[in-house]
Amino acid sequence: MSVVSDRAAGRGVRLGLKENLAQFSLLVGVNALVGGMIGQERTVLPLLAEEEFGLTAFTATLTFIAAFGIVKAATNFFAGTLSDRYGRKPVLVAGWIVGIPVPLLLIWAPSWGWVIFVNVLLGINQGLTWSTTVIMKIDLVGPQRRGFAMGLNEAAGYGAVAATALATGYIAEKWGLRPEPFFLGLAYAGLGLSLSVLFVKETRHHARLEAATHTPTNNDLHDKLSTGEIFKITSFREKSLSACSQAGLVNNLNDGLAWGLFPIFFATAGLSIGRIGILAAIYPAVWGLGQLYTGGLSDRVGRKPLIAGGMFTQAVAIAWMAAVSGFWPWAAGAAVLGAGTAMVYPTLLAAIGDVAHPSWRARSVGIYRLWRDAGFAVGALLAGVIADLVSIEAAIYAVAGLTAASGLVVMARMYETHPESERATLET
Repeated sequence: MSVVSDRAAGRGVRLGLKENLAQFSLLVGVNALVGGMIGQERTVLPLLAEEEFGLTAFTATLTFIAAFGIVKAATNFFAGTLSDRYGRKPVLVAGWIVGIPVPLLLIWAPSWGWVIFVNVLLGINQGLTWSTTVIMKIDLVGPQRRGFAMGLNEAAGYGAVAATALATGYIAEKWGLRPEPFFLGLAYAGLGLSLSVLFVKETRHHARLEAATHTPTNNDLHDKLSTGEIFKITSFREKSLSACSQAGLVNNLNDGLAWGLFPIFFATAGLSIGRIGILAAIYPAVWGLGQLYTGGLSDRVGRKPLIAGGMFTQAVAIAWMAAVSGFWPWAAGAAVLGAGTAMVYPTLLAAIGDVAHPSWRARSVGIYRLWRDAGFAVGALLAGVIADLVSIEAAIYAVAGLTAASGLVVMARMYETHPESERATLET
């Protein structure tokens, strides 16, 4: 991969994974801690809702995911805008400061209203920290290995989600639902803040360097755009950006289902907390590890095949979860769901990075992540209402159908975005 110097700007800045390996590796580790913050809730909180707070309606139980998704979606948008205006590192540090109280409040929460408030804070924490680590890695590596970089980033984050979900399930079974499982989150928050303050370096100048040599995928997308114009382009007008935005929303819609309803679904079948923890970990574990391969694969075969194929794979896996019963069939379904998500997750981010101009890419990533994480709220509310009115199985089948429909939208609307793919086209 060629290396571009920044002599004209008076800086010793270079683009590339190899050239920025130390800082890139540090950001991978920081994002693992970000993932661990959300992983502390994956197994324990849906069970805590019923056992300690007496919630029986699915819609009420899933309010914590809805609150998290709404706030994280909005924070993603502001994270991109703020990181363009003030720099990436200040936004990252601010996100960790907001995250410090989260595990403490989960330990002390006297009512479910407190848990919802905690997830507002968690949404801000995740929106600021995860968005910023994504943007910083895109800044560092340049265009050629963007998919591989996003694979490493998301693998670290969701690998930590899986490991923490498994660990907290074991801790909860041995010592109870509170307070011991949340001690991990307290350690993650302290370490994440320390690393971000002391060792993470600003990367905005890397984006400026790339902007000076940028070759657009779509010639209509120049560098002089307002935030309002970028919102319209990312959300609706530009074919690939809008296709990615809707696919991201549906992807996290079904993740909201997996996070909120699957533990309850498994518990009603009589599984122990330990086994529920294993099932809760399999999905993000395969998702996380799979991205080590799928991110780089999208650099070779293109973005569109993995995004469409991943949405269809997820749809089949979700429907399977409703159609079967028992630990091992559910484990197989969770693994396939993780594989489908691994195909989609880093590839969507890479596609956004392909199309968006470097001068406003952070804002475009923030807008994409706004739509993507709004899926948590949509999924939690949709699944909760259908589960209350009909059944959990009906909610699962409905989400499977929406996921398949999203794959069809990608096939119909998206063009190939990778700059070196033989299928790349400049049509809009």
